[in-house]
Amino acid sequence: MELTPRPVPTASAPGRRRKGTLVYVAVGLVVVALGFVVYQGLSNATVFFYNADEAVAQRAETGDRRFRLQGEVVDGSIVSEGERVNFVVAYNGVEVPVEHFGDPPELFQDGIPVVLEGHWSSVEVDTFASDRILVKHSSEYVEDNPVRVEDYDEAPAGSSEVP
Repeated sequence: MELTPRPVPTASAPGRRRKGTLVYVAVGLVVVALGFVVYQGLSNATVFFYNADEAVAQRAETGDRRFRLQGEVVDGSIVSEGERVNFVVAYNGVEVPVEHFGDPPELFQDGIPVVLEGHWSSVEVDTFASDRILVKHSSEYVEDNPVRVEDYDEAPAGSSEVP
């Protein structure tokens, strides 16, 4: 019985190295691409929240980055111009002019607290360009109709009967 090792053919060894290298490069590219997608998703999902006075004070830091702005709509400031609505919000005595693009919610009106999503306008430095308005629902229905709310709370589960 002969126990000497056989020589490996030299022609196939470089081909195997190339295939192995290509696999490592492909896996590396996939990992980098997935890392980039995750980074973009997490960085875009982070939307900071500022009251109007804080947003004005931190104007330089926020730049044109997207954030949420909270304030109360100043009475008499709402002006609709086609698909654009201009108004002013205030918080702690600081007012911010807003230019909203799109239809505002039905509950949008003077004197209500709102949260706006957008960024500082590049056209006018002190104007907030908004594309989303969030309106807090009031508790007027409960105050005006306490019996209906109590009856609904007491209705059996799955029942669609509401007085």
